Amino acid sequence: MTEHRSSKRRPAARSESSGLMQKPWAAKPLQESGSKKPVSAKVLKQNRSEEAKIYGENACRVAFEQRPDALVRLYLNEQLAPKFADLMKFLAKSKKAYHIVSDDELEKISGSQHHGGVVLLLKRKPVRSVATYLQQPKKRDCLLALDGVGNPHNLGAIARTCAHFGISGILMKEAELLANGAAARTAEGGVEFVEGLHCDSLPLALKLCKDAGYTLVTTSSHGGESLYKTKLPAKVVVVFGEEMFGVSQSVAKAADIALQIPGTGHVESLNVSVAASLILGEWYRQQS
Repeated sequence: MTEHRSSKRRPAARSESSGLMQKPWAAKPLQESGSKKPVSAKVLKQNRSEEAKIYGENACRVAFEQRPDALVRLYLNEQLAPKFADLMKFLAKSKKAYHIVSDDELEKISGSQHHGGVVLLLKRKPVRSVATYLQQPKKRDCLLALDGVGNPHNLGAIARTCAHFGISGILMKEAELLANGAAARTAEGGVEFVEGLHCDSLPLALKLCKDAGYTLVTTSSHGGESLYKTKLPAKVVVVFGEEMFGVSQSVAKAADIALQIPGTGHVESLNVSVAASLILGEWYRQQS
């Protein structure tokens, strides 16, 4: 007997591939090419020093919008993937990797339980010195100077406030701390709009600012002029000290204006990020 085969043809796997085109996160993530030469330990160390990991939905989204060319690699969970389809397409087009991973893996990569479902590896922003920044004079400018403030959550909250009020930069001995993952997440994208300005010596950096026409402003919980009764100059550097002990004596002596934030007196002082928001907001109001 002659065997008759069915004339029906199997449907092409078009629907599956079409679905992958619409859902790039469902496709196999782009992997590193196996044909590349091994990277030396020296190069790897240098790359790590030039890169930063940030996490949190808003922080990663704003970084992509502001500095797409700085992106290196993306890690995210499947639940958040649809929101970052455009970023994944961009990485694939740029021949850079993205990986769909579990929340446990994201915690290991970010070093935090508060990764928010996404971690982005990207090139650090270039850090300028205070002296270089001052080479471009401005008629109206407000800078922040941080004397020993290092808590990443405070740094992130301060950066968020700076971005809101259009503050140009933050003077710090370790300006790279602004790229810390926890700081970036707390800033909700604000770190992309604020420049970290490096200084080896804060007193020397403040002297350079004074010579450039800036007025130095500090805060005091026990004295000073009322914030709301003081006219703030167009060019100021507002100095905030370490969370527990305030600004150092050498910095305090160099100040032109000491401000007090009026209140009930029920607490000795405000958190540094809260104090920064009140003073920067008042400066912005007066200059607007």
